[in-house]
Amino acid sequence: MRAAFIHAPFDVRIGELGEPVAGEDEILVDIESVGICGSDLHYYKEGSIGAAQQIRAPFVPGHEFSGRARTSVPERGIEAGGLVIVDPCQPCGQCEWCRRNEHNLCPNVVMIGAPPGNGAMTATVAVRRDQLFAAPRNFDAAAAAMAEPLGIGVHAMDLARPHWFEEVAILGAGPIGLIILQLVRLAGCDRVSVIDPVEYRREKALGLGAARASADHADIAGWTGGRGADLVIEATNSPDGLQHAANAARIGGRCLIVGIPDGNSYSIEAATPRRKQLSVTFSRRMGDVMPRAIRLIEDQRVDMATLISHRVPLDGVPNAFAMLAACEDGAIKIMVDIARN
Repeated sequence: MRAAFIHAPFDVRIGELGEPVAGEDEILVDIESVGICGSDLHYYKEGSIGAAQQIRAPFVPGHEFSGRARTSVPERGIEAGGLVIVDPCQPCGQCEWCRRNEHNLCPNVVMIGAPPGNGAMTATVAVRRDQLFAAPRNFDAAAAAMAEPLGIGVHAMDLARPHWFEEVAILGAGPIGLIILQLVRLAGCDRVSVIDPVEYRREKALGLGAARASADHADIAGWTGGRGADLVIEATNSPDGLQHAANAARIGGRCLIVGIPDGNSYSIEAATPRRKQLSVTFSRRMGDVMPRAIRLIEDQRVDMATLISHRVPLDGVPNAFAMLAACEDGAIKIMVDIARN
């Protein structure tokens, strides 16, 4: 099979990958659509996400994907040939956190599309049966693939617990920040400020209902009369993201950190979060939220299609990574249409 491989930072090539064999409790899924995620960009730019997952050999990225099931999975309501949505995380099911139903915190989790495992930027993958969800009949392949990043946003909302009419600030207007913007507004928050250094992303945020948008988080103080935001959700790749979140929050406010910083470290001084007595929570992947994410798309409560800025064939993947890393050509979410190759 042809596949896109990340070999090293800024080195993506199209090559050949052997066809998978379904193991016990697995089925084969023929890929139709794959999204390029911010975590994929960390591998592209840095060769790792933090210290845990280094690229030691070329691997195939892609964990936001949909495809056609080769065989039926009756217990999941899936027919052979049916379009399926995939939760890419494979928790061990045995550890303390799995027993607590905190599968996203499993320290033994295996992630499709994270080294050394291969992902979905190819023709076919083997997927565990319990990771599969039947796509509603009104879903196309791209909508089905976008359920995974929406799940990240749903999990963030579970942690953030936004209150009606709160002053909310979102730092970062990439796909996750724009998803969270829609969910926060759906939860009843109508004063939502968005901060992003990229102009076209700020414009997209305003189009999705942000009350204000700026390149500088310091503007939040002026917008709120010096008070700051009740809830700040950080969804950037900036090492300064945690500091900016603390600066933007009101005294006694809440900060939710969803982004992953470049370089695996934050730069922050202690006085601001301590003197404000901030409540700071970090978000890790997503819990068991996929049914809710699917329903949000099915009921048209969120607009995921508007986040898709480009669609490319497999051969376009190397250029797509470069475009996203440089924030060029209005790139927000790039979908790889495997069936076009």
